[in-house]
Amino acid sequence: MRLDLEELEQRPTNTIEGFSERIEKLLPSMFSHRCSKGVEGGFFTRVKEGTWMGHVIEHIALEIQTIAGMETGFGRTRQTKTEGIYNVVFSYLEEKVGVYAAEAAVKIAQALIDNVEYDLEHDIRRMKEIRELEALGPSTGSIVQEAVSRNIPWIRLNKSSLVQLGYGKNQVRFRATMTEKTSSIAVDIASNKEETKRLLTEAAIPVASGVTISNPDELEASVNKVGFPLVFKPLDGNHGKGATINVKTMEAAKAAFEYAKTYSRRVIIEKFITGFDFRILVIDHKVVAAAQRDPAHVRGNGIHSIQELIDKENEDPRRGYGHENVLTEISVDRDTLDLLAKKEYTLETIPEKGEIVYLKSTANLSTGGTSIDVTDIVHPQNIFICERISRVIGLDICGIDIMAQNLTQPLTENGGVVLEVNAAPGFRMHLAPSEGLPRNVAASVVDMLYPQGRLSQIPIIAVTGTNGKTTTTRLIAHIIRSNGKRVGFTTSDGVYVHNTMLMKGDTTGPVSAEFILKDPTVEFAVLETARGGILRAGLGFNACDIGVVTNIQEDHLGISDIHNLDDLTRVKAVVIGAVRRKGWAVLNADNGYCVKIARDARCNVAYFSMDENNPVIKEHCRKGGIAAIYENGFITIKTGDWKLRVDKATHIPLTFGGSVNFMIQNVLAATLATYLWGYKPEDIRLSLETFIPSAAHTPGRMNIFRFKEFKVLVDFAHNPDGFNGIKAYLQSVEATEHVGIISATGDRRDEDIMETARISAQMFDKIYICQEKYLRGRQQQELVDLLVKGIKEVDPNKEIIINNKSTECLQIAIETAKKGSYLTILSNTIDNTIQRVTEHLDRELEA
Repeated sequence: MRLDLEELEQRPTNTIEGFSERIEKLLPSMFSHRCSKGVEGGFFTRVKEGTWMGHVIEHIALEIQTIAGMETGFGRTRQTKTEGIYNVVFSYLEEKVGVYAAEAAVKIAQALIDNVEYDLEHDIRRMKEIRELEALGPSTGSIVQEAVSRNIPWIRLNKSSLVQLGYGKNQVRFRATMTEKTSSIAVDIASNKEETKRLLTEAAIPVASGVTISNPDELEASVNKVGFPLVFKPLDGNHGKGATINVKTMEAAKAAFEYAKTYSRRVIIEKFITGFDFRILVIDHKVVAAAQRDPAHVRGNGIHSIQELIDKENEDPRRGYGHENVLTEISVDRDTLDLLAKKEYTLETIPEKGEIVYLKSTANLSTGGTSIDVTDIVHPQNIFICERISRVIGLDICGIDIMAQNLTQPLTENGGVVLEVNAAPGFRMHLAPSEGLPRNVAASVVDMLYPQGRLSQIPIIAVTGTNGKTTTTRLIAHIIRSNGKRVGFTTSDGVYVHNTMLMKGDTTGPVSAEFILKDPTVEFAVLETARGGILRAGLGFNACDIGVVTNIQEDHLGISDIHNLDDLTRVKAVVIGAVRRKGWAVLNADNGYCVKIARDARCNVAYFSMDENNPVIKEHCRKGGIAAIYENGFITIKTGDWKLRVDKATHIPLTFGGSVNFMIQNVLAATLATYLWGYKPEDIRLSLETFIPSAAHTPGRMNIFRFKEFKVLVDFAHNPDGFNGIKAYLQSVEATEHVGIISATGDRRDEDIMETARISAQMFDKIYICQEKYLRGRQQQELVDLLVKGIKEVDPNKEIIINNKSTECLQIAIETAKKGSYLTILSNTIDNTIQRVTEHLDRELEA
């Protein structure tokens, strides 16, 4: 959270009368916060001594989440270079809860400052509600946690429980406890209790006798046929909804029938079997856990009423709201009241000491039931029966409900029966039983989805830097695609899968990265990773195999607290921090800030350089390191003292005959990255020679259009370093006149805008200023004035034409172009520049 303390910047906590006492009273549990003191009570000591409100708000945000049952402890508060503005960072378990906690923490702090009452309970309750709405359920969450423990990445695909494990072509999906391996036919069978019972009966598996009816006229005959006591349940029900047990009279049967009908058109009437309720969990046709389930109940003490006993039971710290704890709070509903009425009890009845009063007719944990793990005492014959049931129904994950006196004897001997077979069974009773050994059943699911030897990841190369990111990304993707892999890549002009654009625009953030990683056809990901996306929301991937930093130059400074190149270096270094330990950081040895990144890299490091005598390269290779260098006109891999020449620069179209140094740097970076991944030099060479710079391959990057009497260059250079690169190229180009069309970008610093103008004055004989777009909070004339000022500083007599109508400006520049002239269009001057230039060229050819 970005926090403006306003006048509180001058008021630390020790200057606010009574603040320390009020915060200790409202949030006494914060005594456990050690803070920088390193001891319990350390935070309160800091408050007494005097600390700033950003620090206080950080701790409040963490504490109220903990009180709401989401314990999390990481927090940092850092002052920015703008007085009074702080970045407050803290961890959360659920994002929307974290956002709520941030907003609530500010309100709480203000209330403490103002010495007014604050309803903390409302915030705690609301955070619990948000968690229940947003959090993964316990079963889904357990599978995700198991996957994370194995370094398998995951992506939540919707707001409920649809989850992707793995990336690209190696992904698998599951929802709750149904996987992509789960048969839809099997789910249909399990959802139809009548069909399930028929199949099990035909397979000689013991089931409870019963009938299915839909018409109340059939009720009396069916009851007489099956005989009391009975169980009524909806044919299509789940979680015990609509069920009534131990029905002993016709009047009760009619009520039970109507209750079940509210959940399903058809109702099952079964013989009520006495015994214990057991759940057997079968995963991949193997029994992995078994639990005895007891319905929600209270035990009388001869003093308290049933309602008081329920309230007391709900005070058990193991019980919580929804799925927050091992057990769920017991609620009173129609089922509860019906069960009490059968005993002629009410909520005010005081049961005798030791008497057990059941409050639900089913033993589901979601209604307050409890579970006891019995996995280790299940008879082998019962294990065989259950594993056979999973195959008869066809479910890869199923929960089998059994009623029997015990599971230590075969069901065929003790009269036990199979009641139901459930698709998508809950894991909670096995993960955290009320009694007995917890079972990591999620491990069996992940074992099934990712058996030994199956990969969950796809290779990821992430490319960042100030200039050259997009071209390097595209070239790496081209090399990989040319060698037979289906590549997904993101760039500043769009998202591509196997060279087909699927999304247009600046797609260099985490959302675009995730788009590629969610695509099941992608075998290899190459992700351009820009500063803005990192600062806003991170990377979009958990780890990459190779991280490339092309260079770090002055651009985007003064934005988002990035004020100098050291700040920018820290942002770009995030990509290298995400490289796997055995992966590679590919860094520009000619850029001192890139070299700085290597010092803290926790992976292998390789360098590229335009100079084989660069001291960094010489020292690196002396130690046996790997580098890519430009020497004697060749793109060369250097390993220790050995040189391996990949290709001559003049053979690589992207370098424009070896005349564009910044393109040679991009080729070095791409060559080194793909060589480190394992591609052979001869395969890389062929790819380099077939990558043609054009509006199709590299839109906005050195696109040259040849008119009959002049040439047009379009390049989206937008900072001083980019302009200098174009300047170096134009010095090698013969032309009767160099004409430039330039603009500024409003969110850059004044000095950066003026510097691009100065460089323009050095390389163009005539300059058009076209400031139609990219004002970004500034006035159009303000940007034009900065450009004019920069140009005039270099050459007061430079010819400047100001035309802020892009279509008209381009048309005039082309129509007035002299024979042999070179028109260069820089930055995002004109919307759809390439398309418009192409249209002019087409008209010339048609004429």
